[in-house]
Amino acid sequence: MSLDLWRQGCERLAAELPEHQFNTWIRPLSAEPSVETASAMAAYTSTLPERVCVRVPNRFKLDWIRAQYAGRIESVLSELAGHPVQLELSLAPRLESATLVQAAPGAGRHGNGAVGMDQQAAAALRLPVQAGNPGPGMAGTSTPSSRPMPPAATTHRLNTALTFDNLVAGRANQMARTAALHVAGAPGAMYNPLFIYGGVGLGKTHLVHAVGNALLKDNPQARVLYLHAEQFISDVVKNYQRKTFDELKAKYHNLDLLLIDDVQFFAGKDRTQEEFFNAFEALLAKKAHIIMTSDTYPKGLVDIDERLTSRFDAGLTVAIEPPELEMRVAILIAKAKAEATEMPEDVAFFVAKNVRANVRELEGALRKVLAYSRFSHKDISITLAREALKDLLSIQNRQISVENIQKTVADFYKIKIADMYSKKRPASIARPRQIAMYLAKDMTKKSLPEIGELFGGRDHTTVLHAVRKIGEERRTNTELNQQLHVLEQTLKG
Repeated sequence: MSLDLWRQGCERLAAELPEHQFNTWIRPLSAEPSVETASAMAAYTSTLPERVCVRVPNRFKLDWIRAQYAGRIESVLSELAGHPVQLELSLAPRLESATLVQAAPGAGRHGNGAVGMDQQAAAALRLPVQAGNPGPGMAGTSTPSSRPMPPAATTHRLNTALTFDNLVAGRANQMARTAALHVAGAPGAMYNPLFIYGGVGLGKTHLVHAVGNALLKDNPQARVLYLHAEQFISDVVKNYQRKTFDELKAKYHNLDLLLIDDVQFFAGKDRTQEEFFNAFEALLAKKAHIIMTSDTYPKGLVDIDERLTSRFDAGLTVAIEPPELEMRVAILIAKAKAEATEMPEDVAFFVAKNVRANVRELEGALRKVLAYSRFSHKDISITLAREALKDLLSIQNRQISVENIQKTVADFYKIKIADMYSKKRPASIARPRQIAMYLAKDMTKKSLPEIGELFGGRDHTTVLHAVRKIGEERRTNTELNQQLHVLEQTLKG
């Protein structure tokens, strides 16, 4: 009963869901045959729901499907069965029986028919590489005799401590984390390349390491490499001097997942850009996945060849923003717990309110508080935290003047300081002026009327309008948020 029901349910879902969603999340699922007794079948019509047991290829898809699709799948199956159906999700073993039924092998526009179903199931279940059975997410039909061996566990350069499990999720990294989970669960399928950008210390590197570690956990044979852009530059220089570009190609063109940090460092290095372009094209052609990080979005990169930036922008570009207060509190509590220390929530709020720039500074502040507590043999409290962070707090509490904000914003947007308090109203001037008003309200203790007076005697309602407008836009406009983050760090620095 359950296999027929699962087939029908998959056909319904194939018709209802967008094609890419069905192919990525539902199609790789496999229903487990069950032997139903007469008494069990009778129970379905009374009090017990029918069970449909479905195997999921990896734990990331398991978590995602449980959160996003399980309710909908149960609803469809229950409607088709005419009685309650309970969906049971579990991880598929590495060597799966050929009797498993893959999702909708003949489901309309999504299906490829029954022919080759075993090969499809093997790919979906990430079986070890065997002759005639290519590895997961890897190109072509090569066999162990014709493809290079995967790198040893020590050559991927991943920090195995950086995983999705210890990455604190919040609004600031929600989109980037969701996209990274997609890639970890189905490399080469969607969001390729994935381009993650944001300021320093916001967790970009943690996220790319998490993807690499997740893929290797799910498929130890995958060829994964993490490196900083400067390492790639160094490799290009070394191979250029030795005239050994075949070695460079062998290293970078045969990967399944390339993770590269800070691609803005390629600026002005023509030969490096040429070699990276070649590697980029080779990897995409074999459906390998590429994840890059940068301090700015692709079109904001300077001295980078346009054909590269256009390819960077061809997949999915997502921003990681500075963490909001609640996320900073959660990070502090989680990091303290990792150090086998309980941080009181009121202390976490105190530290989070005073350290707002990025996660790296937050971790530095936490280390100071923990060290001070251990050395002084005192419990963690707000008083102790204030004492431990007195140097940091004295810097944070320095008065940032409205005049300094006006000068910094004017320099950033290349307008005259006099335009800040002039009556001119073109957008090229009015916009930076509103941003300066917003920062003045956020970063100084001046009242709205006082700020208005310093902006050419403007009414406090004008200032309030600017503060509200920029504040609302910041939540939805990632480019504006990035600019404000840079301005804030400049003013605090």
